[in-house]
Amino acid sequence: MSQSAAKPAKKIQAIRGMNDLLPSESARWQYFEAKVRALMTRYGFDEIRTPIVEQTALFARSIGEVTDIVEKEMYTFDDRNGDSLTLRPEGTASCVRAAMEHGLLHNQTQRLWYQGPMFRHERPQKGRYRQFHQVGVETYGFDGPDIDAEVILLSARLWQELGLAEHVTLELNSLGSSEARSAYRDTLVAYFEQHRDVLDEDSKRRLTTNPLRILDSKNPAMAEMLDGAPQLMDHLDAESREHFEQLKAMLDAAGIKYVVNPRLVRGLDYYSRTVFEWTTTALGSQGTVCAGGRYDGLVEQLGGKPTPAVGFALGIERLILLLETLELFPDEALGGCDVYLVPMDASTTATALTLAEQLRDALPELRLQLHCGGGSFKSRMKKADKSGAPYALLLGEDEQQAQQVTLKFLRDDREQQRVTQLELAATLRQLLDVSPTR
Repeated sequence: MSQSAAKPAKKIQAIRGMNDLLPSESARWQYFEAKVRALMTRYGFDEIRTPIVEQTALFARSIGEVTDIVEKEMYTFDDRNGDSLTLRPEGTASCVRAAMEHGLLHNQTQRLWYQGPMFRHERPQKGRYRQFHQVGVETYGFDGPDIDAEVILLSARLWQELGLAEHVTLELNSLGSSEARSAYRDTLVAYFEQHRDVLDEDSKRRLTTNPLRILDSKNPAMAEMLDGAPQLMDHLDAESREHFEQLKAMLDAAGIKYVVNPRLVRGLDYYSRTVFEWTTTALGSQGTVCAGGRYDGLVEQLGGKPTPAVGFALGIERLILLLETLELFPDEALGGCDVYLVPMDASTTATALTLAEQLRDALPELRLQLHCGGGSFKSRMKKADKSGAPYALLLGEDEQQAQQVTLKFLRDDREQQRVTQLELAATLRQLLDVSPTR
């Protein structure tokens, strides 16, 4: 009896909502990340990197036991020791934990930023995924509205440098002190109880757990009822009201336009006083691209000494999508290279390798790709064209003997020309406007 043929192995695919970043996309991410990194340096923020796995208790205690994130969306598992661990669903709690653990908060001020993947088990949709990436800013030890204003100004400058300033709107609110918010909560619950027949099932559940989140509902059937709800702004304590008025005055002085949105509450339990969101309608329905605010009680809540704090997070996928939709990426963010160097046969390959290194030494910013793998002249030129480079350098036996190369214009209708290898760096510098070695 012959052995039956083995069944072909089943293809393994990526987990739904956790996406590969392909080479055709990575240049856009690198462009965006470079803008962010340079901006953080200019504002005096230091980068912090935290693990993607933390103890589950960290997020339950900080985000809130009855939030959607903790109740439904976290990737939580027991490790081999029986400890409950969670893939981080957001970055603030991890940043606070790291700052406390390494003594960065006591009698100090900190301006920190981070970027990296976060994880939430929710329904994947365009611009929203189960593994998504955020940039976050967190500041500690500053209790005045000036730091609130600065982190907002930092985000506003990022929009300006990305070309997004005309496509986003800043929304502001104040949640006041925990005492004022608690009193307002009682008033709000009483109002919602009077209109219980209008509440959807999700809102009825939140009525006993997190009633402020009902204000954030997008259900059109509840819109009129929500418009008539008591406003938190009318219940603010005097100190929070003064803090908010000073913040608005600072933004006015800086020329930052904003809208006060009394229904803006944010979805995490740790927020207090200032909350804000940058929203856009350029992706269809209104969407949030950046959100943050104050969380003065979180450090104490996690076992530290009372520490004022304010920060924000922005979603990279959503912003990449926005930049693509508005066609705001410059040419250098679309990938490709500047020059494609083609040795015409095996006898010129060693010279081409050496020439490529000399050009990289002379022009560190030059994006040069060397043809490898042989092939016919036609196939080599086809790969040169596919590289996206505006120029090809051809090195055959004649050029090698004369210590020259042939410069071919791939995107312009211009005659190719011979250039000496000694003059090549200067010629490319002029064509491409790239910097020489300093």
